[in-house]
Amino acid sequence: MSRPPISTYRVQLTPDFGFAQVAELAPYLRDLGVSHVYLSPVLQATPGSRHGYDVTDHSRVREEFGGLKGLRELAETLAAHDLAIVLDIVPNHMTVPVPESGNAALWSVLRDGPASPYASWFDIDWNGGKVAMPVLGDATEPRVDGPVLRYHDHEFPHPGHYRLVDWRQGPGYRRFFDVSSLIGLRVEDPAVFLATHEVILWLVDEGLVEGLRVDHPDGLADPAGYLARLRRRTGGLWTVVEKILVGEERLPGDWACDGTTGYEVLNRITRLFVDPAGERPLVELFHELTGWPDGCRDTMIRAKREVVELFFQSEVSRLARAAGADPAAVAELLVAMPVYRTYVVPGHEPPPEAVEIVRRAAATCSPAVRPFAEQVLYGDAETITRFQQTTGPVMAKGVEDTALYRWFPLACLNEVGGEPDHFALDPAAFHAFCGELPPHTMTTLSTHDTKRSEDVRARLAVLSELPDEWAEAVRGWSAQVGSGDPHLDYLGWQNLMAAWPISAERLADYLLKAAREAKTRTSWVKPDPAYEAALREFAARAVELPVGEFTARIDAHAMANSLGQKLVQLMLPGVPDVYQGNETTDFSLVDPDNRRPVGYPRTPAGEWDEAKLLLTTQALRLRRRFEAVLPYTPLAAEGAAAEHALAFARGRRAVAVATRLPVRLARNGGWGATSLRLPPGTWHDLLTGGTPYTGKIPLAHLLHRYPVALLENHDL
Repeated sequence: MSRPPISTYRVQLTPDFGFAQVAELAPYLRDLGVSHVYLSPVLQATPGSRHGYDVTDHSRVREEFGGLKGLRELAETLAAHDLAIVLDIVPNHMTVPVPESGNAALWSVLRDGPASPYASWFDIDWNGGKVAMPVLGDATEPRVDGPVLRYHDHEFPHPGHYRLVDWRQGPGYRRFFDVSSLIGLRVEDPAVFLATHEVILWLVDEGLVEGLRVDHPDGLADPAGYLARLRRRTGGLWTVVEKILVGEERLPGDWACDGTTGYEVLNRITRLFVDPAGERPLVELFHELTGWPDGCRDTMIRAKREVVELFFQSEVSRLARAAGADPAAVAELLVAMPVYRTYVVPGHEPPPEAVEIVRRAAATCSPAVRPFAEQVLYGDAETITRFQQTTGPVMAKGVEDTALYRWFPLACLNEVGGEPDHFALDPAAFHAFCGELPPHTMTTLSTHDTKRSEDVRARLAVLSELPDEWAEAVRGWSAQVGSGDPHLDYLGWQNLMAAWPISAERLADYLLKAAREAKTRTSWVKPDPAYEAALREFAARAVELPVGEFTARIDAHAMANSLGQKLVQLMLPGVPDVYQGNETTDFSLVDPDNRRPVGYPRTPAGEWDEAKLLLTTQALRLRRRFEAVLPYTPLAAEGAAAEHALAFARGRRAVAVATRLPVRLARNGGWGATSLRLPPGTWHDLLTGGTPYTGKIPLAHLLHRYPVALLENHDL
């Protein structure tokens, strides 16, 4: 069994930033202190793809990145700098072909139907004998061109075992969320598993890859079975899963992996730096400025109901046929489910927590739902499995991609897996959570999928301490610019302030995506050109206002939040990940904004950058000097300002101290006589290089230069 990474650095590969370019970063990343470079998907994908999750061929490493030869050369270069590779893999889906070269396996199935040797690869609904392909969008007639049927830029075999339907109609196959261009794979079939993991397993066997990140495990028919097979085949390789946990939900105990990719950690760290006193005034301000009538939970339920009606009718119909149930009952239970998945396995007694969740959800529905609820717990394999694979997409599209763009009193809480009506987390609850973290789970603050970067969230968290000043500022800006949509404008003001400086084009692109996701005035399905033009006009006017003056006034406090959350994440139990460029400040919004090219080496542009880069470097280097399994021990400050210190020790090796709620701390006169009692040892502050400390130390002295401290025990 290989050793888990000490830390990772996520790099987004693109056609213009491939293996050779990553290799050039090796000296920089070694000096930064990371142990592993964490690469986005590397298998052959749709030409020009900027993310790589649209895999076309599992038998090849992507040629645009440098192919297998380039990957081997990258691994050799990294190894020479004491670095290794973690890969992001995509077991759930492939791309739907445009030309035959796009996905030869699926092309074979569309041409030959169930007789194709690849028929077992894909989760297809052969209802009516042909698979529905949703591409039609206008009066243009498909035309035959030799062995190919062409429709605009789509190509299909002629003739074939498919039928073309309206693009708004659901497909005749399981897909990734509502994305019909990504077709679900059946990796529960051992032959399909081996065929689609062939190259990945070669790379592991050759020692070129030392860890895996599994994309979207909730889409799989049997996540636990898949992970068990993967672990057996890789010899226990370090593996984490992109699993979204809601509230107090925990990773299923029978999953053969080391943990998640860290969204549950990210959301708790964010809430640690949010002032609970800001909840009521910010919620009231949100309703005042937007006119939004609903609370958070009602917004989520309504959004889920809308996306089921809008996007998931084919999934509802297929599930209803399998269960012999009323489609209305199926839809109602899908909407009521509060988590992404409950992990009932056909042929096994459902976990008690799954029974409780499903029955509690059914109790909020009409009585007609209850028989179906029992079927998804105790029914046939098809009903159980397909329900498990459908609840996640409904949660993702209904909450992440709709409700979070509708209900946003404090937008830093509106993250993947976040609960925006849960404003704050007290240190005691945070410590209890951290004490249960798996030792090798991944922790993170920013990813390629976060709704906004960690430093944007750090600025937004300050608003919880300044609700009155914020209200005055945003009312003034709104009065000057005017509005065509007060609801979305308020989201715009929050993100404009927190991402400052930002161009009108970037802000407009963000607002356009936010509006289409919210689906209240425009959408991806039914865009409103006039409304969207008004959004761009709003963005152009808004960036001309002195919003940056407000940002500048709060940045000292935002810097404290930024450094505090960074220190906490890097020093918690687990494997800390740094998303590309976030070793310095990054004020990015949702993708594709957060996937823009990053310049290296990162050159500090001011005090905040310098402090964040120093902190990141010292923390990552320190992590390389101690064992990941060191105990996590909360430390309590003593004195009037004790609530503003978040401190913990990692065994006898390290102590981390972060400042919480810096605005209130300053208003109350600072640290005063508040102190922290250090564990036995001679403690040296890695950030200041100051005189070593022993025993009890005043926080005013410890935190006089930076709002955080990272101490190493020199007695060891």
